[in-house]
Amino acid sequence: MRRSRWVAAAASLLVWPGLALAADLDGSHLSPLWGVPFAGLLLSIALMPLLVPFFWHHHFGKVSAAWTLAAISAGAVFKGANTYIGNAPNLMVKAIAEDRGVKMPSFFGYMAWSGAVLIPLFVLMTFIWFT
Repeated sequence: MRRSRWVAAAASLLVWPGLALAADLDGSHLSPLWGVPFAGLLLSIALMPLLVPFFWHHHFGKVSAAWTLAAISAGAVFKGANTYIGNAPNLMVKAIAEDRGVKMPSFFGYMAWSGAVLIPLFVLMTFIWFT
């Protein structure tokens, strides 16, 4: 069983050689600004109960949500091609294509097609790399 996993992993690298470059994603190419939402959340948790306790005890959920939204927004802007939310250029192309009479899938149609392709790949990669 273990040998077949290695064979599957090697075969996937032959089909998709870009997967071998995943080891390069160690964070060294990211700017320090990527850590700002996390650092802001930690500083808020540490300092706000001391500095503004009344505000913190009534609004800590909103403060946490704001920092989380900041992190998600940065990811959607800079890695937007991997998310549907940050995919505004593709949505504009979709609108232009629909305006010119090209049949395009709806949001749920897009999700069905992408799920049909991506979910089996995610399951396969999970079994290859994480078991």
